[in-house]
Amino acid sequence: MTDAAPALKTLKIDFVSDVVCPWCVVGLGGLTTALETLKGEGVAADITFQPFELNPQMAPEGENIVEHIGRKYGATPEQSAANRVMIRERAAEVGFDMRMGDDSRIWNTFDAHRLLHWAHETAPDKQEALKRALFTAHFTENRNLTDAGVLTQAAEAAGLDRAEAGEVLASGRYAQEVRGAEELWRARGITSVPAVVVEGKYLISGGQPAAAFEEALRKIAGEV
Repeated sequence: MTDAAPALKTLKIDFVSDVVCPWCVVGLGGLTTALETLKGEGVAADITFQPFELNPQMAPEGENIVEHIGRKYGATPEQSAANRVMIRERAAEVGFDMRMGDDSRIWNTFDAHRLLHWAHETAPDKQEALKRALFTAHFTENRNLTDAGVLTQAAEAAGLDRAEAGEVLASGRYAQEVRGAEELWRARGITSVPAVVVEGKYLISGGQPAAAFEEALRKIAGEV
């Protein structure tokens, strides 16, 4: 006679992030790895990706990454390069190929967030795949995230309808909803990402390793 499997407890997780945030890649990898481990303990999660723009005023043409990091954080080109190496190594640990270099650019991400909102509204089971496709387009392929063709290709890669994605972008649909969600999370005190909000009240901040997520989620699951 075997022991009965533990009753499944599904945690509601809001993953507040931006698609040009490298630590959000690391954090998502750590979170999903932890959840795979916790499956055996009866802990699962329903993840919704929420919008946060690191650079809401970014111009359509974007900005060189070295110039951007220098202007925004005061980092030298050498510091910027060293940070990229460190982040690349952390991303590799969670199976992500990050190829940002001195010529890479940072982009305005509002349209990407509109597509993510559309995915959640119409095919929530594909929202995570779209998020990952957008991460790949930016960090691995160094593509322009303001280009409708790049965005609709990511939607198609995630199993979404490319033509409908194009209609969403062209129409300006979900702009108000995304702005409202961004304001909501700022009002709740989210000023940096990734911010992993569990059950609307527990916050796990930053690109944590899987072990940290595992410990935190196990504790939360025992409390809710």
